[in-house]
Amino acid sequence: MNVFAVSFLDPWRLVLLIGPLALVGIYVAIQQRRRAYAMRFTNLELLASVAPKRPGWRRHAAAAVYVVALSALVLAFARPTWENQVPRERATVMLAIDTSLSMEATDVSPSRVKAAQAAAVSFLDKVPESVNVGLVTFNAAASLRVPPTTDREAVRQAIGNVELGERTAIGEAIFTSLDALATVPPAEDGSPVPAAVVVMSDGTTTSGRPDGEAVAAAAEQGVPVSTIAFGTDEGYIVVPGERGTVPVPVDRRALDAIASDTGGKFYEATTEGELRDVYATIGSSVGYETEDVEVTAWFVGGALIALFVAGGLSLAWFSRLP
Repeated sequence: MNVFAVSFLDPWRLVLLIGPLALVGIYVAIQQRRRAYAMRFTNLELLASVAPKRPGWRRHAAAAVYVVALSALVLAFARPTWENQVPRERATVMLAIDTSLSMEATDVSPSRVKAAQAAAVSFLDKVPESVNVGLVTFNAAASLRVPPTTDREAVRQAIGNVELGERTAIGEAIFTSLDALATVPPAEDGSPVPAAVVVMSDGTTTSGRPDGEAVAAAAEQGVPVSTIAFGTDEGYIVVPGERGTVPVPVDRRALDAIASDTGGKFYEATTEGELRDVYATIGSSVGYETEDVEVTAWFVGGALIALFVAGGLSLAWFSRLP
């Protein structure tokens, strides 16, 4: 809940705040008039003996609290709301994990793929239990490992059993994820279930349909694809039969374009800790949605408390109500 993002359903009613402001102006004018009248006494010693104890700041405290109460009532009349995160019922997110040979690179300890597996498992604990999660892995081709489900254990086991292979098919991974999302039944009112795809990769598409076709399909279906560029530019792997090492830098530009063109978000992660943070952020965004919740009762309650305080102070100090 963000208490600082207050908005109003009937903001035009805030014009009534002129009332409390006018009362403040009148009160200040009256006090100045009283001060000017008191200065007409020529015998200040006599004035001090008649009223040896002046109320001072207490004279204004009750009035100030009373004005606050009136202002709170006006705000309540304007029907205030603030943002609140609520779980998305039956939302679905597809995790697509790159299992190309470049994921063997150890620039992220203990290796890119091991860190990715650990972070993906951590992600499962971040989203609400009502959210369906599916798993796709991809190298030369994409495979649906687990259809969308609330069975977290099935997804965990599949994440732990990934196998690496040659080449990278990001476009195919997105198409496979979209096909899996199409199997999720619509909501009871017929509306589509909120869905998202999270692609984690460290390279460029070298196999299957190009990214552009997959991006167009995702955009047409209204499914945002968030991407995680995982690894560093210094990453490398040792390929059997090859001399020396093969560099495997991250193609951030391609992954950023996928996210941008589908309404998703682009992230970078160069350590396992950063990857966990990214997945936690994604888990929050796909597992919850922000709604404006009306909080008129809170403002009415605050106004009543302020009125009681103003009345209590006035009775205690001056034996009368404000």
